Amino acid sequence: MDSPADRDTIAPAEQKPAETTTNRKAPFPRGFLETISTGWAERPETIPTPREQSAWAARRRERVSAAFPGDRVVVPAGSLKQRSNDTDYPFRAHSAFAHLTGWAADAEPDSVLVLEPRDGGHDAVLYFRERADRTTPEFYADATVGEFWIGPRPALAGVAADLGLATAHVDDFVPGDDDRVVGVDDDLTRFVSELRLVKDEFELAQMALAVEVTASGFDDIISELPRIVEHPRGERVVEGVFHRRARADGNAVGYDTIAASGPHACYLHWTRNDGAVVPGDLILIDAGVEVDSLYTADITRTLPVSGRFTEVQRRVYEAVREAADAAFEAARPGVPFRRVHEAAMEVIAARVAQWGLLPVSAEEALDADRGGQHRRYMVHGTSHHLGIDVHDCAQARREMYYDGLLEPGMVFTIEPGLYFQIDDLTVPEEYRGIGVRIEDDIVMTSDGPVNLSAGIPRTADEVEDWIARLSS
Repeated sequence: MDSPADRDTIAPAEQKPAETTTNRKAPFPRGFLETISTGWAERPETIPTPREQSAWAARRRERVSAAFPGDRVVVPAGSLKQRSNDTDYPFRAHSAFAHLTGWAADAEPDSVLVLEPRDGGHDAVLYFRERADRTTPEFYADATVGEFWIGPRPALAGVAADLGLATAHVDDFVPGDDDRVVGVDDDLTRFVSELRLVKDEFELAQMALAVEVTASGFDDIISELPRIVEHPRGERVVEGVFHRRARADGNAVGYDTIAASGPHACYLHWTRNDGAVVPGDLILIDAGVEVDSLYTADITRTLPVSGRFTEVQRRVYEAVREAADAAFEAARPGVPFRRVHEAAMEVIAARVAQWGLLPVSAEEALDADRGGQHRRYMVHGTSHHLGIDVHDCAQARREMYYDGLLEPGMVFTIEPGLYFQIDDLTVPEEYRGIGVRIEDDIVMTSDGPVNLSAGIPRTADEVEDWIARLSS
């Protein structure tokens, strides 16, 4: 790969370079400047058929329009974010922008969706930076957007047909003082977040696809367990194996993969992933593939590295599974979302009390005011909404989220766990260093919950058979 320091600082010979970068600029010779714009074949303008999600995105925009009559609504895609010096992180559009345009993994940085008010509603216009003509310096000298550097870029007409939206060059966008902007206007930001609480048919199909690809990623990990165990940083190998599947069959991972082996499984967001994967330990893998539409799965499985659970590991694992099953049974249309967590906590409190780990009874631990002693071993919640964000609908009001009622079309996780830190003196030594979480992705239907990830082995016996089948 060429040096990034040279890429975006090349200037024509006549152009005076910035003083801060004179040590690395290489001016173009006159012969290059006189010929670079000539000798190119014609680029035929291809007009695609509308993508599937364009019709769904139009319906979502109609709901925003109805909620904000007479207001100019602005939804920015966001900009590139610097990783180091002059390299950037891969661009991912703001979730509200992707949801309301249908432009997903292929969205352009700095784009803006604008709903212009008119009588009876709004006109939607998508502003973005169209590809530069080959006669302009942008084509060959701008490493951020120039096609010589990053490859073909979209044209206004093509995107308009693809998304079913009017398009214009981003330079034509003029912000207004009274604009309602996502991320700035609290009411608008809340509304577009709550708009995603109930998924439409397209979204549900994408969620099922994300789970399907994620399941293949877990199969890949188990198939490579022998190689993973051999490597001194086997957690990194787990992360890499899953990332390979995510990039091959999706857009990326939906969030940083947690590959937490042994005592690392007791750290809820262990993403350092620099430890060994040792036979006899458990490895907790929390991972999800984000597909090209930007919808992501969020699955956790806890595996015995040697292929079989010890007696204590199995005891903890099956207690967590029992809690997950109780949460699933509690989830029904019209039931408060918080009831899913409460059902899981009832099992967790009962089991840790049964094992003699609590200074009070399970009933006392579950008291809303004076209890909570069991939460030492599970400090996180049991469920969160899932979709185009791994923690979807995060700006929704509490009465619509935690205290809201479950409805058909909602997608959420069920993910209880038990975590006994390696230095926790409140538990017997045989428990210390064991961390277990089981996480599934659930869609609510009018008939009750459906586990989208039910095909990924869950019980202790199923997990042992899974490992025996794939890792031998």
